[in-house]
Amino acid sequence: MEFEAPITEIIEQTHDVKSFRFKRPEGFEYKAGQYFFVSIPVNGEMQRKPFTISSSPTENDYLEFTKKLTGHEYSDVLDAMVPGDVLIINGPNGRFTFEGEYEKIALISGGIGITPMISICRYCSESKTGTDIVFLDSNKVEDDIAFRDEMDEMERVHPGLKVIHTLTRADNGWLGCTGRICEPMILDYISDIMERTVYVCGPPPMMKSVEELLLNMGIPKEQIKKEALVGF
Repeated sequence: MEFEAPITEIIEQTHDVKSFRFKRPEGFEYKAGQYFFVSIPVNGEMQRKPFTISSSPTENDYLEFTKKLTGHEYSDVLDAMVPGDVLIINGPNGRFTFEGEYEKIALISGGIGITPMISICRYCSESKTGTDIVFLDSNKVEDDIAFRDEMDEMERVHPGLKVIHTLTRADNGWLGCTGRICEPMILDYISDIMERTVYVCGPPPMMKSVEELLLNMGIPKEQIKKEALVGF
């Protein structure tokens, strides 16, 4: 499905991450974790990039995608947009999805790889699937954590959701988990990971290392779902 989408709201998630919202058109159906293409004019030509839909399929009023502002041409044009500016949307696409089919899942994300995970968490929380979720989210520093307040609130109201943030460049004031995702960390926070379907999303190097780690831990390949961030 392709349609024009005037931006209705822009939300600053962190110092370099923004969420863009626009009206959900009638008939646009998607699954938590899917993505669409967003086309905008860049230097007189239309350029399109894929973005995970960070809103939940249960949200009828709007669609949302979330972008890390990287300083490239496309990113700078998007960053300069204001409500009323028009995007061209084409989708949905992708098989990195969750519809409540597993009782227990683990979500492992790095940086902006949080976007499909927040869609899955929102979907489970709003539709009350009862899914047992452990969400391990890795960032460099505390200010990089997107959707933090919302995740804290979802964890409070959704008894089956446990969220762990780990920082690779934490300062002395950080009291939470630190370091890159590794086997001891996974066993500490997701001790029953062998019983879970594992969703992994993040930058390509992180994706590769986490998948190798999980396979070396004995988790079957078919139990691991992954979504690489193109052009990260």
